[in-house]
Amino acid sequence: MNNQKPQKPTLSGQRFKTRKRDEKERFDPTQFQDCIIQGLTETGTDLEAVAKFLDASGAKLDYRRYAETLFDILVAGGMLAPGGTLADDMTRTNVCVFAAQEDLETMQAFAQVFNKLIRRYKYLEKGFEDEVKKLLLFLKGFSESERNKLAMLTGILLANGTLNASILNSLYNENLVKEGVSAAFAVKLFKSWINEKDINAVAVSLRKVNMDNRLMELFPANKQSVEHFSKYFTEAGLKELSEYVRNQQTIGARKELQKELQEQMSRGDPFKDIILYVKEEMKKNNISEQTVVAIIWSSVMSTVEWNKKEELVAEQAIKHLKQYSPLLAAFTTQGQSELTLLLKIQEYCYDNIHFMKAFQKIVVLFYKAEVLSEEPILKWYKDAHLAKGKSVFLEQMKKFVEWLKNAEEESESEAEEGD
Repeated sequence: MNNQKPQKPTLSGQRFKTRKRDEKERFDPTQFQDCIIQGLTETGTDLEAVAKFLDASGAKLDYRRYAETLFDILVAGGMLAPGGTLADDMTRTNVCVFAAQEDLETMQAFAQVFNKLIRRYKYLEKGFEDEVKKLLLFLKGFSESERNKLAMLTGILLANGTLNASILNSLYNENLVKEGVSAAFAVKLFKSWINEKDINAVAVSLRKVNMDNRLMELFPANKQSVEHFSKYFTEAGLKELSEYVRNQQTIGARKELQKELQEQMSRGDPFKDIILYVKEEMKKNNISEQTVVAIIWSSVMSTVEWNKKEELVAEQAIKHLKQYSPLLAAFTTQGQSELTLLLKIQEYCYDNIHFMKAFQKIVVLFYKAEVLSEEPILKWYKDAHLAKGKSVFLEQMKKFVEWLKNAEEESESEAEEGD
């Protein structure tokens, strides 16, 4: 009996290699560059034809993979080496931003090419932003004319929303700032940006990316002052930008002043120390007395938890404000400051309904404490009041104003008798 096991069949013969369907094509930016440059050479300097060529080529060439190479070519004429130089042995094209005429009209036409390309291939948005950030870091490697053209183009693209203002972060690079490249570039950029829109639109874009308070960083630390910024950009023909930065600085200084004031009040610091601090801040940041008295009023009123009952809040307000009268009196040395304070009191009493009946009592208290004087009160009553709660407050003030007028007439007649 044969106990041998039957042999299993075996496969023999030629072995076939499996096809790697997912194998990636070799990264070859040089071949991509040659295709783009050849197409641009054929279209010539007609930018309408360039836009059509780029639109059609996106279906055949891998823009997603070679976005950096594509934008290098359109801006500089070929692939850029680190630092912003074009390699000598590289093929290049003259159909690019750097080889174009240095004027706003030409840059506007190039901006249209980029707009159309990015609208057609939305995935290029991020790649284009990264490209511009890189180009800004390479500014030292470009000629002055190339920098000017790039600045104009960037300003236009910021104005039409193709670029986000966050790309300006690259301009704060220490070396660019130190050598004055950032400030010079910013002049051309903001001129073209404001030319396309206006300073208000620029301000909105800067605010969105928290760049509205950083513009002075375009200069080295020892030159980061409003005076230096204002002088530099005003002389360059950008007075509106200088004024914007000055206003931003003042707004920042006001917020800081209010914050510090509230802290000093909550600590119970002596009024003489608070007055000294405020006067120093006024001088340093060029803040007017009218602005300061409004800040002090707001700070004084925010330090208390007010009673919700109308009949009790007036008494609480008088007690509290009597305490702070010397502080307010130090910053109502001008008639206009007194009028500003009166308007702030009116506004506060109207906006906080429990204070509606307290208005006249607050004004009389400040008159007795020499925070307010006759003339501004009479002016407020006659024609300088706000519309808010006008009828209620004028009625409250009627008897006191009549008393003031009589007192004024009596003092005038006594003066005449004395003469």
